[in-house]
Amino acid sequence: MTKFKGIRRRWMTNSIGVLLFVILLAVTAFSVAMGSYYYATMSSGLQVKAEYAVEFFSDYRTKNEYYQHVLTYVNNNFEGKDVMEMQFLDTAGSIRFSSFGLAAFSAPGTPDIAGALDPEHPQTTPWTGDDPSTGEHIMAVSSPLTIDGKPVAAIRYVTSLRLVDRQLAVIVVLSLAVGMAILALVYFSNLYFVKSIVEPVSDITEITKRIAGGSYGIQIEKQHDDEIGDLTDAINNMSARINESEKMKSEFISSVSHELRTPLTAINGWAETIMNGEVRDASDVKKGMGIIVSEARRLTNMVEELLEFSRIEDGRFTLSIEPVDLKAEFEDAVYTYREFFRKDGLELRYQESDEDFPPVNADPERLRQVFCNIMDNAAKHGGSGGRIDASIRQEEDWAVITIRDYGHGIPADELPHVKSKFYKGSSKARGSGIGLAVCDEIVSRHGGELLIGNAEGGGCIVTIRLPVGKKTVIGT
Repeated sequence: MTKFKGIRRRWMTNSIGVLLFVILLAVTAFSVAMGSYYYATMSSGLQVKAEYAVEFFSDYRTKNEYYQHVLTYVNNNFEGKDVMEMQFLDTAGSIRFSSFGLAAFSAPGTPDIAGALDPEHPQTTPWTGDDPSTGEHIMAVSSPLTIDGKPVAAIRYVTSLRLVDRQLAVIVVLSLAVGMAILALVYFSNLYFVKSIVEPVSDITEITKRIAGGSYGIQIEKQHDDEIGDLTDAINNMSARINESEKMKSEFISSVSHELRTPLTAINGWAETIMNGEVRDASDVKKGMGIIVSEARRLTNMVEELLEFSRIEDGRFTLSIEPVDLKAEFEDAVYTYREFFRKDGLELRYQESDEDFPPVNADPERLRQVFCNIMDNAAKHGGSGGRIDASIRQEEDWAVITIRDYGHGIPADELPHVKSKFYKGSSKARGSGIGLAVCDEIVSRHGGELLIGNAEGGGCIVTIRLPVGKKTVIGT
C-alpha cells in the first residue's frame, strides 16, 4: 500500500497545487480588475466634476474674479461636501479655499497639482495615493483655471478611498471564500476519484502477487466496466492461460516420462535378454533386435521433436531455402510410407496429378518432416479406418496437399487446440503433443497454412497450402 499512498499523495499534491495556483491567480486578477474598475470610475467622475467646474468659471478673466466667485461657490453652491472636498489652489500649489475649511494655505505637493499648474502644458490630472498630511488613502483630480492659456489657479477635488478599499477587501475575501469552496469540492471529489482507482489497483496488485507466487488460475472479481475492468479481464485471462499452460506442461512432462519409459523398458529388457544368452533362436534374436531398433527410432523421433520445439521457443529455428520440386518431395514421402503402412495393414492411396508444379523456394528437409509427421499421425490416430488418402494439386498460386484418414476424427471441441503445444486431447495414442505445433511453425515460415478438420463421411483431413509461382517464403 505504500506505493499507492505515494501515488495518491503525488496525485493530490499535483492537482490541488495546480488548482490552488489557478484560484490565487484568478482571485488576484479579479481583485485587480475590480480595483481598477472602481478607481477608474471614481477618477472619471472626479475629472468630469473638475472640468465642469472649470467650465463654470471660464467666463472670469482675472484672478480676483476667480477668487471671489470660487469662494462663494465653495461655501454655498458646492454639492457633495459630505463625500468629497473641493479645493482652490494658487499658482504656488497652496490651498486658498477648501470646502472642509481645514486645509487652507497648506501645500499638498501631489503630482496632480503639478500637472494642473504646469506652465507649459496645464491639464486635468488625476492621482491616487496617501495624503501627505494625514496619511489617508485618497484620490484627487486637479484641473487648471487659465487666462490666455496660462494657469492662474487650479480646482482640486479630493475624496477618501477608505470605503472603496473596504469594499474591495470584502470582494477579495468573498472571492477567496468561493475559491476555497471550489478547492475543497475538487479536493474531496479528487479524493474519491483517486480512491476509486487506487483501491482496485491495490487489490489487483495483491492478486498478481499471488499469481506470481504460483496461485495460477485465480480470478479477480470485476467491479467496474471501465479501464480498471479491462485490466481485470486481461489479468484474469492471463491467469487462466498460465494455469492452462501449467496443466499442459505437467501433462506433457507426465506424458513424455511415460513415452520414454515404455521404449526404454523394451530396449533394456531385450538387450539384457540377448546379452545374457537367454534367447538362442536366431528368429527370436532378430525379433528382439527389431524391437530395440524400432523403439530406439521412436526415442530418436521424440528427442528430435523436443529439440525442434526448443529451437522454436529460443528463436534458433531456421530454414535452408533452395528451389524445391514440391511434387517430387511429397511423392517420395508417399512411396516411403506406403510400404510402412502396408506392413501394418493400412492402404495408402495416392491420387497422382498431371500438373507441372513450378519450383518452390523452400527447405526440403523441413517439408519432408511435415509430410512424415502428418502421415504418422494419420496412421496413429486414424489407422482404425484401414485406409489413408493423399493428393497434391495446384489452385492458382497455391500448391494444396491433402492427407485424409478414415478413423474416428477429432472431437469438435478439440479441433481449435490440436496445433497447440503439448496438447493431446482425448487421444490415447503415444506422442509428445508437439509434433503438429512444429509442423504448423514450419508451414507458416514457408508462407503457407496448415488446416486440420474432420472430413465428410468420417475421419480427419489435413490440408497443407504452400505458395508457388511468384509467392515467396515469408520466414527463414
